[in-house]
Amino acid sequence: MAKTRTKNKLPIFAFMVLLFGGFVLAQQADLTAQKIDGVAAIVGDRVVLLSDVNQSLAMAVFQQKLDPRRDGLKIQKLKDDIINTIVNRKVVLAMAELDSVEVDDKEVDRTLQQQVDNIVQQAGGEEAAEAALGQPLRVFKREYWYDVQDMLITQKYQQTLISKINISRSEVEGFYYQYRDSIPRFPTTAKIRHLLIDIEPNEDQVLKTKNLLMDIRGKILSGEKTFEEMALKYSQDPSAKQGAGSLGFVKRGNLVTAFESVAFNLSPGEISEPVKTEFGYHIIETEEVRGDKINVRHILITPPITEKDESIAYKKASALKDSSKTLSHFIGLVKKYSTDEDSKKSGGNLGWINPDTYPIPEFGLILNQIKTGECAGPVRTDLGYHLVWLETLKPGGVADLKKHWTEIESMALNRKQAEWFDLWINKSKKNLFVSINN
Repeated sequence: MAKTRTKNKLPIFAFMVLLFGGFVLAQQADLTAQKIDGVAAIVGDRVVLLSDVNQSLAMAVFQQKLDPRRDGLKIQKLKDDIINTIVNRKVVLAMAELDSVEVDDKEVDRTLQQQVDNIVQQAGGEEAAEAALGQPLRVFKREYWYDVQDMLITQKYQQTLISKINISRSEVEGFYYQYRDSIPRFPTTAKIRHLLIDIEPNEDQVLKTKNLLMDIRGKILSGEKTFEEMALKYSQDPSAKQGAGSLGFVKRGNLVTAFESVAFNLSPGEISEPVKTEFGYHIIETEEVRGDKINVRHILITPPITEKDESIAYKKASALKDSSKTLSHFIGLVKKYSTDEDSKKSGGNLGWINPDTYPIPEFGLILNQIKTGECAGPVRTDLGYHLVWLETLKPGGVADLKKHWTEIESMALNRKQAEWFDLWINKSKKNLFVSINN
Protein backbone atom coordinates (compact mmCIF):
# COMPACT_ATOMS: atom_id res chain seq x y z
CA MET A 1 0.00 0.00 0.00
CA ALA A 2 1.44 3.38 -0.99
CA LYS A 3 0.96 5.83 1.82
CA THR A 4 1.46 9.59 1.60
CA ARG A 5 0.63 12.36 4.00
CA THR A 6 -1.72 14.95 2.55
CA LYS A 7 -2.33 18.38 3.98
CA ASN A 8 -5.72 19.37 2.63
CA LYS A 9 -7.94 16.89 4.43
CA LEU A 10 -9.95 16.33 7.55
CA PRO A 11 -7.85 16.23 10.76
CA ILE A 12 -7.82 13.13 12.94
CA PHE A 13 -10.25 14.76 15.42
CA ALA A 14 -12.84 15.27 12.72
CA PHE A 15 -11.90 12.00 11.07
CA MET A 16 -12.94 10.04 14.15
CA VAL A 17 -16.17 12.04 14.39
CA LEU A 18 -16.72 11.13 10.76
CA LEU A 19 -16.12 7.45 11.40
CA PHE A 20 -18.01 7.01 14.65
CA GLY A 21 -20.51 9.86 14.54
CA GLY A 22 -21.93 9.47 11.05
CA PHE A 23 -20.16 9.88 7.73
CA VAL A 24 -23.06 11.91 6.34
CA LEU A 25 -21.65 14.98 8.05
CA ALA A 26 -18.92 14.98 5.44
CA GLN A 27 -21.44 16.33 3.00
CA GLN A 28 -22.26 19.17 5.38
CA ALA A 29 -18.62 20.18 5.66
CA ASP A 30 -17.87 20.18 1.90
CA LEU A 31 -14.56 18.50 2.50
CA THR A 32 -13.11 18.93 -0.95
CA ALA A 33 -13.52 22.69 -1.01
CA GLN A 34 -11.49 23.53 2.09
CA LYS A 35 -8.39 25.69 1.72
CA ILE A 36 -5.59 26.35 4.16
CA ASP A 37 -6.36 29.77 5.62
CA GLY A 38 -3.94 30.08 8.50
CA VAL A 39 -2.25 28.37 11.40
CA ALA A 40 -4.21 27.82 14.60
CA ALA A 41 -1.32 26.35 16.61
CA ILE A 42 2.16 24.88 16.41
CA VAL A 43 3.40 21.92 18.46
CA GLY A 44 7.08 21.19 17.88
CA ASP A 45 7.33 20.59 14.13
CA ARG A 46 3.59 19.94 13.79
CA VAL A 47 1.11 22.51 12.55
CA VAL A 48 -2.59 22.73 13.44
CA LEU A 49 -4.35 24.36 10.50
CA LEU A 50 -7.17 26.79 11.13
CA SER A 51 -9.14 25.20 8.28
CA ASP A 52 -8.91 21.85 10.08
CA VAL A 53 -10.16 23.43 13.31
CA ASN A 54 -13.04 25.08 11.47
CA GLN A 55 -14.05 21.79 9.86
CA SER A 56 -14.13 20.09 13.24
CA LEU A 57 -16.02 23.05 14.68
CA ALA A 58 -18.61 22.92 11.89
CA MET A 59 -19.26 19.26 12.66
CA ALA A 60 -19.54 19.90 16.40
CA VAL A 61 -21.90 22.85 15.88
CA PHE A 62 -24.05 20.72 13.59
CA GLN A 63 -24.16 17.81 16.05
CA GLN A 64 -24.97 20.02 19.04
CA LYS A 65 -27.52 22.04 17.02
CA LEU A 66 -25.99 25.38 17.96
CA ASP A 67 -27.13 28.63 16.32
CA PRO A 68 -24.28 31.09 15.53
CA ARG A 69 -26.67 34.02 16.02
CA ARG A 70 -27.67 32.88 19.50
CA ASP A 71 -24.80 30.72 20.73
CA GLY A 72 -21.76 32.79 19.83
CA LEU A 73 -20.03 32.40 23.22
CA LYS A 74 -20.67 28.65 23.32
CA ILE A 75 -19.28 28.27 19.81
CA GLN A 76 -16.14 30.25 20.68
CA LYS A 77 -15.56 28.09 23.76
CA LEU A 78 -16.14 25.00 21.65
CA LYS A 79 -13.54 26.22 19.17
CA ASP A 80 -11.01 26.81 21.96
CA ASP A 81 -11.70 23.33 23.32
CA ILE A 82 -11.17 21.79 19.88
CA ILE A 83 -7.84 23.58 19.45
CA ASN A 84 -6.69 22.48 22.90
CA THR A 85 -7.78 18.89 22.21
CA ILE A 86 -5.81 18.77 18.96
CA VAL A 87 -2.79 20.44 20.58
CA ASN A 88 -2.83 17.99 23.49
CA ARG A 89 -3.05 15.07 21.10
CA LYS A 90 -0.03 16.34 19.18
CA VAL A 91 1.87 16.82 22.44
CA VAL A 92 1.24 13.18 23.34
CA LEU A 93 2.30 12.11 19.85
CA ALA A 94 5.51 14.14 20.03
CA MET A 95 6.42 12.67 23.42
CA ALA A 96 5.57 9.18 22.18
CA GLU A 97 8.00 9.61 19.31
CA LEU A 98 10.70 10.78 21.72
CA ASP A 99 10.15 7.52 23.62
CA SER A 100 10.24 5.57 20.32
CA VAL A 101 6.69 4.24 20.63
CA GLU A 102 5.63 2.39 17.49
CA VAL A 103 2.69 0.36 16.20
CA ASP A 104 2.76 -2.38 13.61
CA ASP A 105 1.72 -1.43 10.07
CA LYS A 106 -0.63 -4.41 10.00
CA GLU A 107 -2.44 -3.05 13.06
CA VAL A 108 -2.88 0.29 11.28
CA ASP A 109 -4.18 -1.47 8.16
CA ARG A 110 -6.58 -3.57 10.24
CA THR A 111 -7.92 -0.59 12.23
CA LEU A 112 -8.36 1.55 9.13
CA GLN A 113 -10.15 -1.27 7.31
CA GLN A 114 -12.50 -1.77 10.26
CA GLN A 115 -13.47 1.89 10.15
CA VAL A 116 -13.93 1.83 6.38
CA ASP A 117 -16.13 -1.25 6.77
CA ASN A 118 -18.21 0.67 9.32
CA ILE A 119 -18.65 3.55 6.88
CA VAL A 120 -19.66 1.19 4.08
CA GLN A 121 -22.15 -0.59 6.33
CA GLN A 122 -23.71 2.67 7.50
CA ALA A 123 -23.87 3.98 3.93
CA GLY A 124 -25.47 0.85 2.56
CA GLY A 125 -22.68 -0.10 0.19
CA GLU A 126 -19.34 0.96 -1.26
CA GLU A 127 -20.80 3.24 -3.92
CA ALA A 128 -22.92 5.14 -1.38
CA ALA A 129 -19.92 5.46 0.94
CA GLU A 130 -17.74 6.87 -1.82
CA ALA A 131 -20.47 9.33 -2.76
CA ALA A 132 -20.75 10.52 0.85
CA LEU A 133 -16.97 10.80 1.24
CA GLY A 134 -16.52 12.49 -2.11
CA GLN A 135 -13.66 10.19 -3.14
CA PRO A 136 -12.87 6.53 -3.85
CA LEU A 137 -12.33 4.38 -0.76
CA ARG A 138 -8.78 3.50 -1.85
CA VAL A 139 -7.90 7.22 -1.91
CA PHE A 140 -9.61 7.77 1.43
CA LYS A 141 -7.61 4.92 2.98
CA ARG A 142 -4.35 6.18 1.52
CA GLU A 143 -4.92 9.72 2.81
CA TYR A 144 -5.87 8.69 6.33
CA TRP A 145 -3.37 5.90 6.89
CA TYR A 146 -0.92 8.11 8.78
CA ASP A 147 -3.70 9.71 10.81
CA VAL A 148 -4.79 6.29 12.03
CA GLN A 149 -1.17 5.43 12.78
CA ASP A 150 -0.84 8.62 14.86
CA MET A 151 -4.08 7.80 16.68
CA LEU A 152 -2.92 4.28 17.58
CA ILE A 153 0.48 5.51 18.76
CA THR A 154 -1.21 8.14 20.92
CA GLN A 155 -3.62 5.62 22.43
CA LYS A 156 -0.85 3.10 23.09
CA TYR A 157 1.41 5.67 24.77
CA GLN A 158 -1.38 7.18 26.85
CA GLN A 159 -2.47 3.73 28.05
CA THR A 160 1.13 2.88 28.94
CA LEU A 161 1.44 6.05 31.00
CA ILE A 162 -1.82 5.84 32.94
CA SER A 163 -1.52 2.09 33.54
CA LYS A 164 1.20 2.94 36.07
CA ILE A 165 -1.30 4.89 38.17
CA ASN A 166 -2.75 2.94 41.08
CA ILE A 167 -5.21 3.96 43.77
CA SER A 168 -5.29 3.15 47.48
CA ARG A 169 -8.27 2.20 49.58
CA SER A 170 -8.12 5.52 51.44
CA GLU A 171 -8.17 7.40 48.12
CA VAL A 172 -11.28 5.51 47.00
CA GLU A 173 -12.97 6.31 50.31
CA GLY A 174 -11.94 9.96 50.00
CA PHE A 175 -13.38 10.12 46.48
CA TYR A 176 -16.63 8.57 47.67
CA TYR A 177 -17.15 10.95 50.59
CA GLN A 178 -16.29 13.96 48.43
CA TYR A 179 -18.49 13.11 45.46
CA ARG A 180 -21.18 10.74 46.77
CA ASP A 181 -23.95 13.31 46.30
CA SER A 182 -23.14 13.58 42.59
CA ILE A 183 -22.52 9.88 41.89
CA PRO A 184 -25.50 8.62 39.85
CA ARG A 185 -27.65 5.76 41.10
CA PHE A 186 -26.33 2.34 40.16
CA PRO A 187 -28.63 -0.06 38.29
CA THR A 188 -29.31 -3.53 39.61
CA THR A 189 -27.08 -5.96 37.73
CA ALA A 190 -27.16 -9.73 37.46
CA LYS A 191 -24.57 -12.32 36.50
CA ILE A 192 -26.42 -14.92 34.46
CA ARG A 193 -26.01 -18.00 32.31
CA HIS A 194 -28.44 -19.38 29.78
CA LEU A 195 -29.23 -22.51 27.81
CA LEU A 196 -30.95 -22.11 24.45
CA ILE A 197 -33.07 -24.69 22.66
CA ASP A 198 -33.83 -23.83 19.04
CA ILE A 199 -37.31 -24.47 17.69
CA GLU A 200 -36.57 -26.72 14.74
CA PRO A 201 -39.05 -27.09 11.87
CA ASN A 202 -40.21 -30.63 11.21
CA GLU A 203 -38.75 -32.75 8.42
CA ASP A 204 -41.79 -32.35 6.15
CA GLN A 205 -41.53 -28.53 6.19
CA VAL A 206 -37.75 -28.69 5.67
CA LEU A 207 -38.20 -30.98 2.67
CA LYS A 208 -40.87 -28.69 1.15
CA THR A 209 -38.55 -25.70 1.58
CA LYS A 210 -35.58 -27.46 -0.01
CA ASN A 211 -37.69 -28.68 -2.92
CA LEU A 212 -39.03 -25.17 -3.51
CA LEU A 213 -35.52 -23.74 -3.54
CA MET A 214 -34.34 -26.44 -5.96
CA ASP A 215 -37.29 -25.61 -8.24
CA ILE A 216 -36.40 -21.91 -8.07
CA ARG A 217 -32.74 -22.72 -8.82
CA GLY A 218 -33.73 -24.84 -11.81
CA LYS A 219 -35.86 -22.08 -13.35
CA ILE A 220 -33.03 -19.56 -12.95
CA LEU A 221 -30.42 -21.89 -14.48
CA SER A 222 -32.70 -22.73 -17.41
CA GLY A 223 -33.27 -19.06 -18.15
CA GLU A 224 -37.00 -19.34 -17.55
CA LYS A 225 -36.76 -16.81 -14.70
CA THR A 226 -34.12 -14.36 -13.50
CA PHE A 227 -32.52 -14.44 -10.06
CA GLU A 228 -33.95 -10.97 -9.37
CA GLU A 229 -37.50 -12.06 -10.20
CA MET A 230 -37.35 -15.11 -7.96
CA ALA A 231 -35.72 -13.21 -5.09
CA LEU A 232 -38.44 -10.57 -5.16
CA LYS A 233 -41.16 -13.23 -5.26
CA TYR A 234 -39.87 -15.76 -2.74
CA SER A 235 -37.00 -14.50 -0.57
CA GLN A 236 -37.82 -13.75 3.07
CA ASP A 237 -34.65 -11.70 3.61
CA PRO A 238 -35.03 -7.87 3.66
CA SER A 239 -32.30 -7.65 0.99
CA ALA A 240 -34.82 -9.08 -1.47
CA LYS A 241 -36.80 -5.86 -1.49
CA GLN A 242 -33.75 -3.58 -1.26
CA GLY A 243 -31.64 -5.21 -3.95
CA ALA A 244 -33.29 -8.31 -5.35
CA GLY A 245 -31.38 -10.52 -2.93
CA SER A 246 -28.02 -8.81 -3.40
CA LEU A 247 -25.77 -8.36 -0.36
CA GLY A 248 -23.23 -6.40 -2.41
CA PHE A 249 -19.51 -6.86 -1.86
CA VAL A 250 -18.89 -8.63 1.44
CA LYS A 251 -15.51 -9.27 3.05
CA ARG A 252 -14.55 -12.72 4.28
CA GLY A 253 -15.44 -13.07 7.95
CA ASN A 254 -18.59 -10.92 7.81
CA LEU A 255 -21.08 -13.70 7.00
CA VAL A 256 -22.30 -16.63 9.06
CA THR A 257 -19.91 -19.56 8.69
CA ALA A 258 -22.20 -21.99 6.87
CA PHE A 259 -23.18 -19.35 4.29
CA GLU A 260 -19.65 -18.04 3.83
CA SER A 261 -17.99 -21.42 3.40
CA VAL A 262 -20.24 -22.10 0.40
CA ALA A 263 -20.29 -18.59 -1.07
CA PHE A 264 -16.50 -18.23 -1.19
CA ASN A 265 -16.15 -21.58 -2.96
CA LEU A 266 -18.59 -20.82 -5.77
CA SER A 267 -17.35 -19.80 -9.20
CA PRO A 268 -18.80 -16.52 -10.55
CA GLY A 269 -22.29 -17.22 -11.89
CA GLU A 270 -22.62 -20.56 -10.10
CA ILE A 271 -25.72 -21.09 -7.92
CA SER A 272 -25.52 -23.36 -4.90
CA GLU A 273 -27.96 -26.02 -3.82
CA PRO A 274 -29.90 -25.23 -0.59
CA VAL A 275 -27.62 -24.23 2.30
CA LYS A 276 -28.78 -24.36 5.91
CA THR A 277 -27.95 -21.52 8.32
CA GLU A 278 -29.48 -20.27 11.54
CA PHE A 279 -31.82 -18.12 9.42
CA GLY A 280 -33.23 -20.87 7.25
CA TYR A 281 -32.29 -22.28 3.84
CA HIS A 282 -30.58 -20.33 1.05
CA ILE A 283 -29.56 -20.68 -2.54
CA ILE A 284 -26.49 -18.54 -3.14
CA GLU A 285 -24.93 -16.99 -6.23
CA THR A 286 -21.47 -15.42 -6.17
CA GLU A 287 -21.39 -12.86 -8.97
CA GLU A 288 -17.82 -11.57 -8.66
CA VAL A 289 -14.67 -12.23 -6.63
CA ARG A 290 -12.21 -9.49 -5.63
CA GLY A 291 -9.48 -10.86 -3.40
CA ASP A 292 -11.07 -11.51 0.00
CA LYS A 293 -14.38 -9.96 -1.07
CA ILE A 294 -17.28 -11.38 -3.03
CA ASN A 295 -20.31 -9.79 -4.65
CA VAL A 296 -23.01 -12.21 -3.53
CA ARG A 297 -26.78 -12.57 -3.65
CA HIS A 298 -29.13 -15.14 -2.20
CA ILE A 299 -32.71 -16.28 -1.79
CA LEU A 300 -33.75 -17.19 1.75
CA ILE A 301 -36.75 -19.28 2.73
CA THR A 302 -37.40 -20.21 6.35
CA PRO A 303 -39.48 -23.35 6.94
CA PRO A 304 -42.61 -22.52 8.95
CA ILE A 305 -42.77 -23.55 12.60
CA THR A 306 -45.81 -25.58 13.66
CA GLU A 307 -47.40 -25.88 17.09
CA LYS A 308 -45.94 -29.37 17.33
CA ASP A 309 -42.44 -27.99 16.70
CA GLU A 310 -42.99 -25.44 19.47
CA SER A 311 -44.18 -28.17 21.83
CA ILE A 312 -41.16 -30.40 21.17
CA ALA A 313 -38.71 -27.57 21.93
CA TYR A 314 -40.63 -26.50 25.05
CA LYS A 315 -40.77 -30.03 26.46
CA LYS A 316 -37.05 -30.52 25.86
CA ALA A 317 -36.22 -27.24 27.63
CA SER A 318 -38.55 -28.14 30.52
CA ALA A 319 -36.90 -31.53 30.96
CA LEU A 320 -33.47 -29.90 31.08
CA LYS A 321 -34.72 -27.43 33.69
CA ASP A 322 -35.91 -30.28 35.88
CA SER A 323 -32.38 -31.71 35.69
CA SER A 324 -30.71 -28.41 36.61
CA LYS A 325 -30.17 -28.86 40.34
CA THR A 326 -26.80 -27.11 40.76
CA LEU A 327 -24.74 -24.53 38.87
CA SER A 328 -22.12 -27.08 37.86
CA HIS A 329 -24.84 -29.41 36.57
CA PHE A 330 -26.44 -26.55 34.61
CA ILE A 331 -23.09 -25.67 33.01
CA GLY A 332 -22.68 -29.29 31.96
CA LEU A 333 -26.13 -29.32 30.34
CA VAL A 334 -25.37 -26.07 28.49
CA LYS A 335 -22.17 -27.48 27.02
CA LYS A 336 -24.03 -30.58 25.87
CA TYR A 337 -27.40 -29.28 24.68
CA SER A 338 -27.39 -25.48 24.13
CA THR A 339 -27.77 -24.31 20.54
CA ASP A 340 -26.20 -20.92 21.27
CA GLU A 341 -22.74 -21.59 19.86
CA ASP A 342 -21.38 -18.22 21.06
CA SER A 343 -21.88 -19.01 24.76
CA LYS A 344 -21.94 -22.80 24.74
CA LYS A 345 -18.24 -23.35 25.44
CA SER A 346 -18.31 -20.95 28.41
CA GLY A 347 -21.24 -22.78 29.99
CA GLY A 348 -23.76 -20.18 28.81
CA ASN A 349 -21.98 -17.34 30.60
CA LEU A 350 -23.48 -13.96 29.59
CA GLY A 351 -21.56 -12.02 32.25
CA TRP A 352 -23.05 -9.10 34.14
CA ILE A 353 -26.16 -7.59 32.59
CA ASN A 354 -28.56 -4.79 33.41
CA PRO A 355 -31.95 -6.56 33.31
CA ASP A 356 -33.73 -3.29 32.49
CA THR A 357 -31.68 -2.57 29.36
CA TYR A 358 -30.59 -6.02 28.16
CA PRO A 359 -31.37 -6.59 24.45
CA ILE A 360 -33.52 -9.62 25.36
CA PRO A 361 -36.21 -8.00 27.55
CA GLU A 362 -37.72 -11.37 28.50
CA PHE A 363 -34.61 -12.05 30.61
CA GLY A 364 -35.28 -8.99 32.75
CA LEU A 365 -38.86 -10.07 33.39
CA ILE A 366 -38.02 -13.64 34.35
CA LEU A 367 -35.18 -12.67 36.70
CA ASN A 368 -37.78 -11.08 38.98
CA GLN A 369 -39.27 -14.53 39.55
CA ILE A 370 -36.20 -16.37 40.89
CA LYS A 371 -33.56 -16.13 43.58
CA THR A 372 -29.79 -16.39 43.32
CA GLY A 373 -28.77 -19.97 42.52
CA GLU A 374 -32.03 -20.84 40.79
CA CYS A 375 -32.99 -21.67 37.21
CA ALA A 376 -35.88 -19.93 35.43
CA GLY A 377 -37.76 -20.82 32.28
CA PRO A 378 -38.38 -22.03 29.75
CA VAL A 379 -38.87 -18.50 28.42
CA ARG A 380 -39.77 -17.92 24.76
CA THR A 381 -37.88 -15.36 22.68
CA ASP A 382 -37.34 -14.89 18.96
CA LEU A 383 -34.32 -17.19 19.31
CA GLY A 384 -36.15 -20.13 20.87
CA TYR A 385 -36.66 -21.37 24.44
CA HIS A 386 -34.19 -20.32 27.13
CA LEU A 387 -33.33 -21.52 30.60
CA VAL A 388 -31.77 -18.72 32.66
CA TRP A 389 -29.57 -19.33 35.72
CA LEU A 390 -29.16 -16.43 38.15
CA GLU A 391 -25.62 -16.78 39.46
CA THR A 392 -25.23 -13.49 41.37
CA LEU A 393 -27.40 -10.41 41.91
CA LYS A 394 -25.88 -7.04 42.74
CA PRO A 395 -28.45 -4.54 44.12
CA GLY A 396 -28.55 -1.08 42.59
CA GLY A 397 -29.67 2.18 44.13
CA VAL A 398 -27.81 5.06 45.76
CA ALA A 399 -24.03 4.61 45.71
CA ASP A 400 -22.91 2.57 48.69
CA LEU A 401 -19.23 2.04 49.44
CA LYS A 402 -19.74 -1.56 50.55
CA LYS A 403 -22.24 -2.68 47.89
CA HIS A 404 -20.65 -0.86 44.96
CA TRP A 405 -16.97 -0.89 45.86
CA THR A 406 -15.78 -2.14 42.46
CA GLU A 407 -17.69 0.52 40.52
CA ILE A 408 -16.68 3.35 42.86
CA GLU A 409 -13.05 2.22 42.81
CA SER A 410 -13.11 2.31 38.99
CA MET A 411 -14.61 5.81 38.99
CA ALA A 412 -12.02 7.05 41.48
CA LEU A 413 -9.16 5.52 39.50
CA ASN A 414 -10.41 7.03 36.23
CA ARG A 415 -10.55 10.46 37.85
CA LYS A 416 -7.06 10.11 39.32
CA GLN A 417 -5.66 8.99 35.96
CA ALA A 418 -7.35 11.90 34.15
CA GLU A 419 -6.01 14.45 36.65
CA TRP A 420 -2.52 12.94 36.46
CA PHE A 421 -2.62 12.96 32.66
CA ASP A 422 -3.64 16.64 32.56
CA LEU A 423 -0.62 17.48 34.74
CA TRP A 424 1.60 15.34 32.53
CA ILE A 425 0.36 17.17 29.41
CA ASN A 426 1.10 20.58 30.93
CA LYS A 427 4.55 19.44 32.06
CA SER A 428 5.33 17.99 28.64
CA LYS A 429 4.37 21.24 26.92
CA LYS A 430 7.32 22.87 28.68
CA ASN A 431 9.65 20.51 26.82
CA LEU A 432 8.19 21.39 23.42
CA PHE A 433 7.60 24.52 21.40
CA VAL A 434 3.86 25.11 21.71
CA SER A 435 2.21 28.20 20.29
CA ILE A 436 -1.54 28.81 20.03
CA ASN A 437 -2.70 31.72 17.90
CA ASN A 438 -5.60 33.58 19.48
